[in-house]
Amino acid sequence: MKKIIIIIFCLPIFFVACKHELPIVTTDPTKPIMSANCSPDTVYFLNDVLPIFQTYCAKSGCHDAASHREGIILTDYANIIATGQIRGGSPSHGDIYQSISSPSSDKFMPPPPDAPLSADMISKIKKWIEQGALNNGCIAECDTLDVKYSTSVSTLLTNKCIGCHNSASAGGGINLANYAGVQTVALNGRLLGSVKHTTGYLQMPQGGDKLSDCEINIFQIWINAGAPNN
Repeated sequence: MKKIIIIIFCLPIFFVACKHELPIVTTDPTKPIMSANCSPDTVYFLNDVLPIFQTYCAKSGCHDAASHREGIILTDYANIIATGQIRGGSPSHGDIYQSISSPSSDKFMPPPPDAPLSADMISKIKKWIEQGALNNGCIAECDTLDVKYSTSVSTLLTNKCIGCHNSASAGGGINLANYAGVQTVALNGRLLGSVKHTTGYLQMPQGGDKLSDCEINIFQIWINAGAPNN
């Protein structure tokens, strides 16, 4: 009789203790949720968030797999969620969002002199977390009808390249934060050779996914037109 009383007494304690042991996410990291079209109201991990982490954070000496500074790896979904302690619906959980959005913090990332994330990038990451921090993606339309440096090309460079190649931290001596620097590598073949992963060129984005055919075509069309500052 005594044993039964002890067991019954302990059961409520067990359930109370486990009450908050919820999984961080419910998505299988190996199976991205793909949409046939992109909704303007949704922030997609594969399209919008992963390129930011890979370009601005998952660099040698910082948060790539080899360096894993402070144990944080920001190269892919599973590592971003686990080591970044991201919990869907709660941007304040863990240090990631606080680190990228608080310049006065001693943990501000990316640290100077590296280029900080833009307000738009920070907003996207916050919204993605608020929407559940899902491993999602969408098939975006490929618009190559009106390719201009000021729009299509500069947007690609900001999202995929400038994290490593900027005025403060010009990786390989290449600064893609201004037109003059971009024009130089566009006309000498280094830009296209790198993004196409052509033999003899350093593959870019370094440590990130190869650009899509559409993105490469945007660079190709602009360069074929003479790489104008339009």
